[in-house]
Amino acid sequence: MKFRPLHDRVLVKRIEGEDKTKGGIIIPDTAKEKPMEGKVVAAGSGIRNEDGKITPLDVKAGDRILFGKWSGTEVKMDGDELLIMKESDILGIVEGGKNK
Repeated sequence: MKFRPLHDRVLVKRIEGEDKTKGGIIIPDTAKEKPMEGKVVAAGSGIRNEDGKITPLDVKAGDRILFGKWSGTEVKMDGDELLIMKESDILGIVEGGKNK
């Protein structure tokens, strides 16, 4: 895929949640909520500040992030459903744990 986000935007792929509860109950697709966790696929170069200098983004490709439930614009590229969002829509970077 050849896509490069501009300025302070990032391209994110959602990380799907579990299909079962801890008790073993299988959750049907219709009852699942959209995940609020994702992996940064690509990031823009940064945002221009008042002095005209570019401030780089805090996130980079490969970071696991948390974002708001209704953040971003959904797009479909190469058969994958992705989100394009501003860096300010990102709540934080998930460090450690298992990386999907």
